[in-house]
Amino acid sequence: MLKIKAYAAQSATSPLAPFPITRRPPGPRDVEIDIHYCGVCHTDIHQARNEWHGTTYPCVPGHEIVGVVTTVGSSVRDFKAGDKAAIGCMVGACGRCASCTDGEEQFCDQGPTWTYNSEDKISGGATFGGYSQRIVVDEAFVLHLPESLDPAASAPLLCAGITTYSPLRHWNVGTGQKVGVVGLGGLGHMAIKFAAAFGADVVLFTTSPNKAEDAIRLGAKEVVLSKDPKAMSQQVNSFDFILDTVSAAHDLNAYLSLLKRNGTMTLVGVPPEPSPIAAPHLIFGRHQLAGSLIGGIKETQEMLNFCADHNITSDIELISIAHINEAYERMLKSDVKYRFVIDLATLTS
Repeated sequence: MLKIKAYAAQSATSPLAPFPITRRPPGPRDVEIDIHYCGVCHTDIHQARNEWHGTTYPCVPGHEIVGVVTTVGSSVRDFKAGDKAAIGCMVGACGRCASCTDGEEQFCDQGPTWTYNSEDKISGGATFGGYSQRIVVDEAFVLHLPESLDPAASAPLLCAGITTYSPLRHWNVGTGQKVGVVGLGGLGHMAIKFAAAFGADVVLFTTSPNKAEDAIRLGAKEVVLSKDPKAMSQQVNSFDFILDTVSAAHDLNAYLSLLKRNGTMTLVGVPPEPSPIAAPHLIFGRHQLAGSLIGGIKETQEMLNFCADHNITSDIELISIAHINEAYERMLKSDVKYRFVIDLATLTS
């Protein structure tokens, strides 16, 4: 087994701190990656603090991983030592069910093996994520990072990026459409960039007037304050598609009424409580309310290639791993524009 340095939470109330872990030695189909950068996702906080009530401790978070290949197994054909590589939210799936064979491993019938806090079906115990020096992953779940992309700013693409890219692609967002993005954070800022790159006219909905300038810089054509009833009423029946990225409690009905006939609103944020929906907002206008997860491996690679072609990365703040607990507290206050990324070269103890 490979002994490496990592940062872990030992309980729901303990801060993240240095903790040694082991990784399996690379097998025939495995790729070993020296991790250079790891994005910090709000999911990391939920898992480290057991807010979703299923965390196995010690927990090493991190599923937005970018690094360089150091070793490959004897059967690996698509990677070699020295390649830039990336790992997202999944490191395994059954490979046999309809979802897997369709390239939608995120919906695997048996459940995918998540990059951390998931059953490790190869080594036993739980999987450990990217707040660590190295990772060993089956080649089928390793992604090529295009040379032109900045490695640090690309890390959040592996979750925040694909979480917003996938629904925009699935619902065929494109030129001539009016698209709303609810919330400007780690997900929302990527949604604006992608929707604008697809050719849509993008409108940001926010409760914060001070985010208007950033939204325009990122590609939005208009900013609407969702707390302003008059401003909201002016948007009724005008949207082809709305992507809701907000995880705090909010009124979904207010946005459903803004859709055109046959329009779709898709949720990627996960509010803590169920949201009541007034049936007329769906019935009158034949509106659709949907949800979306991440994308499969094929689509994630497509997204990375699209980002390279359109010069798209995340807006990040690079931090030392020693500041991860402070970063968690700042995230809870929305005090980051728009994603923290850990420089793993700072993992020295």
